[in-house]
Amino acid sequence: MGNKCQAAIHASTITLVVTCALLALSTGSNAEKLDDGPVTFARDIAPIFSAKCTECHHKGTAAPMSLVTYQEARPWARSIKERVLARQMPPWHLDKTVGIQRFQNDRSLTDQQIAKIVNWVDSGAPLGDPKDLPPSPQWPEGQEWVLAKQFGQPDLIVKSVPYTMPAQGQDIWWKPITPIGINETRWVRAVEMRTGSVAGRRVTHHALAGLDQDEPGLDPNDDDAARQNGPGLLMEWAIGKNYDVYRPGTGKLLLPGARIRWDIHYHAVSEQIRDHVELGIYLYPRGEVPKYRTRLTIFHALPMPQYLDIPPNTVKETQGIVVLKQPARLENFQPHMHLRGKAMAIEAILPDGTARILSYVDRFNFNWMNNYIYADDAAPVLPRGTVIRVTAWHDNTTANPNNPDPNQWVGFGDRTIDEMAHAWVNVTYISEDDYREWADRHKPAVAPLPRPGAPDRP
Repeated sequence: MGNKCQAAIHASTITLVVTCALLALSTGSNAEKLDDGPVTFARDIAPIFSAKCTECHHKGTAAPMSLVTYQEARPWARSIKERVLARQMPPWHLDKTVGIQRFQNDRSLTDQQIAKIVNWVDSGAPLGDPKDLPPSPQWPEGQEWVLAKQFGQPDLIVKSVPYTMPAQGQDIWWKPITPIGINETRWVRAVEMRTGSVAGRRVTHHALAGLDQDEPGLDPNDDDAARQNGPGLLMEWAIGKNYDVYRPGTGKLLLPGARIRWDIHYHAVSEQIRDHVELGIYLYPRGEVPKYRTRLTIFHALPMPQYLDIPPNTVKETQGIVVLKQPARLENFQPHMHLRGKAMAIEAILPDGTARILSYVDRFNFNWMNNYIYADDAAPVLPRGTVIRVTAWHDNTTANPNNPDPNQWVGFGDRTIDEMAHAWVNVTYISEDDYREWADRHKPAVAPLPRPGAPDRP
């Protein structure tokens, strides 16, 4: 990886694929128009927007416009076309040519859906017959818990101490501690986080809810033991990630006296805003104990935690590895970097030496901390001894439009102008017997998937 010839071939291939894709979209949209009649908002576009867009783009959200009705969407038609053609919206930055491709929360558009939107805009963005409109989605007034539709209201709501972010100032990491208020052992089946208000989303870049509780027999100085047996992080909130629902038979454990150790990143937006973060916890019924415990785990893409050296005007590649001490299922992949972040890959190197790419985010965007949740039948189940390798690329050149200064050296740090490189992954450790049963059901093994080449360089 990183070989100049390979990178050049990879870049040429990408250029050819993009060119062919645009031609295919144009050709496909024309054929669709001839076969099915004009593409209209009522019949063709509204269902796409309802399924992929309006969860964020409706009144009362942080999105700059609503796309629920024709009257709301029509003025933005040209901008919508540009964003979907560039695959900037909906935000889904995963390479669709490698790795696992089935996700619970896939909000990306298919080529056919993009073709319909392009055709609709190029045809003058007509409404069509209002009778063809699907039922209009109903959105609650103000903020509501997204998972309430599935589970009802949260069993527990934990709020951080409010913080007032001034109009101007340095970034702040607010780290209060809040008791959960639980005096018995309970299991968690889902968690959801949100800012205290819509305005709060403007100043809150992300928020971590660490679980602080006494784990019997755990050595706090043993990092490997803490990763596998510690309480871990309950959840991270960021634009692009709002909740976690654990698979049947799995969950997170709350012990009596548990507390939330907050780590909230606030930044100034030229307006003073006071806000807090809320954590909704959905519990299993009393007495219902899931078979396995899931832990939100950090997998570094660095040779050593908190060590990163990015010279000026360079694209830097770094890697980190973790060895699984027992069989495990990886539930998701959520890359985390800052402004110079360009791409991140997660691989599994099996005990027999076979390397498999699990996921590859080739267009990382600091403004969208997307969480890619594997579908039930796609989540990778891995044997003991598997090496998890996470590779990150940072682009500290003028080719990166988010780069504040390509002439600056960049190191590890919490500030937005500093850098990080890790993935948040919910890991469910399972027994050897359950792994063997899973392996027997899934023979023959899937052929190894190719590892991605280095991201395109300028």
